[in-house]
Amino acid sequence: MSNLIVPTHIKQNEKTPPQATKTTKKSKKSTIADAYVKPEENLSLDPSKIGESVKERMPQPTGWRILLLPYQGKRTTEGGIVLTHSVVERENVATVCGYVLKLGPLAYKDTDKFDSAWCKEGDWVVFGRYAGSRFKIEEGEVRLLNDDEVLATIKHPDDIVHF
Repeated sequence: MSNLIVPTHIKQNEKTPPQATKTTKKSKKSTIADAYVKPEENLSLDPSKIGESVKERMPQPTGWRILLLPYQGKRTTEGGIVLTHSVVERENVATVCGYVLKLGPLAYKDTDKFDSAWCKEGDWVVFGRYAGSRFKIEEGEVRLLNDDEVLATIKHPDDIVHF
């Protein structure tokens, strides 16, 4: 059996650890996307993963408005067919469910209109198909609704089927 001759510069590189292992990882900035589970799990929202730092960076609704995180539906059918981007985007625009992130200071304060608050922070709500103002921010997409545009509260958005 013959011996393998290795150049010295290669032998030296084998002895020293690679530079990539010496670098320290930077802390990742928390985003809304962190609250959604993996796409293969159909993008269900886990509100417990919404960090306080994310909520602090969210716009504060003024007056009687409510800040919602719209529900992003499934990306695959129950049969396993992957939906196209345009279908998923159309469903996101037409969603009727959302997670209440913040309430404005005057939300549900009008005693002539409301006996009590229809929802609170942390509730899942149903609203009109194209209700509110939909806009994107660095962390993702949010929606602002008026307090009287909430139609119902629900336990989980997967309970609502819409077409």
